[in-house]
Amino acid sequence: MTPDQPSALTMLIPYVAVFGILYFMMFRPQQQKAKLHVKFLENLKRGDEIVTASGILGKIEGLTEKVVTLEIASGVRMQILRKQVAGSRESFLADNKSAGQSATAKKV
Repeated sequence: MTPDQPSALTMLIPYVAVFGILYFMMFRPQQQKAKLHVKFLENLKRGDEIVTASGILGKIEGLTEKVVTLEIASGVRMQILRKQVAGSRESFLADNKSAGQSATAKKV
């Protein structure tokens, strides 16, 4: 006698479960983060302090649809693409401060 083989639906259930877990643990949070970043870029205004994707800190002096003019030092301005703005200066400094505290906690 040969043992009964599981149905195709039964064999498919683990794959569906893994895809569901991956979607809710990886893909969906990434999509939400991207939406928040797009909204952040749309709400940029003159005077905001930001961090670029390359780590340059600056204050927005001018905006167009695609270009942001940053003042990175007194009288020093540079233009970058709007999509290269990584986030606000406050959020990056807060992230670094909390990372620094956790690093010192590990040393002790």
